[in-house]
Amino acid sequence: MLALRPNCECCDSDLPADSAEARICTFECTFCADCVDNRLGGACPNCGGNFSPRPIRPAALLLKYPASAERVVGKHAGC
Repeated sequence: MLALRPNCECCDSDLPADSAEARICTFECTFCADCVDNRLGGACPNCGGNFSPRPIRPAALLLKYPASAERVVGKHAGC
């Protein structure tokens, strides 16, 4: 199950569980669309993979399977 991390690893902007701006790679590294497009060139700085929009978990299921509250911020080149 996806952790639905609450922030961008690059700029630390908030990415709520229902955010259409969240992007993830195959390892669930989480970044905002702006950083993916304008800072990272569409490639994950952790694994080199590409990004996809993060799925939005239905609100009713967030009660049973809440999003992660753990913020992850990396020291990536270009961030």
